[in-house]
Amino acid sequence: MFLMKQLTIPAFFSILDSSIECGELMYAIISLALNTIAVFVTANILPGVSIANIWVALVVAIVLGIVNTFIRPVLLVLTLPINIITLGLFTLVIMGGIVMLVSAIVPGFHVSGFFWAIAFSVVLALINSFLQTY
Repeated sequence: MFLMKQLTIPAFFSILDSSIECGELMYAIISLALNTIAVFVTANILPGVSIANIWVALVVAIVLGIVNTFIRPVLLVLTLPINIITLGLFTLVIMGGIVMLVSAIVPGFHVSGFFWAIAFSVVLALINSFLQTY
């Protein structure tokens, strides 16, 4: 007969605590702060994008990260044929659609049109790449 070791509640929480390293958590916090700064700077650079304050920029960074993690890969796979035909330029349309979706979800973040959404995503990617390297 197979004997299974019972896992008590305190032992379970000690497993959870040991699975997250302090360095990984610090990296996530720094990355979120840099993304928040990038969203705030990008919204202040582009005239077609408005943001209420830095706290809204934090929420936009979180929602944008969640949407990019779960929805963007599905959209890229579904639009793969048109992406191949346009040599990857359709990815800009997907990125603009994601920014418009986040604009619809987060109050205090407004994008004037689809062109400004594409411009926001491109400038945000450039600022993020600059901030993440240093």
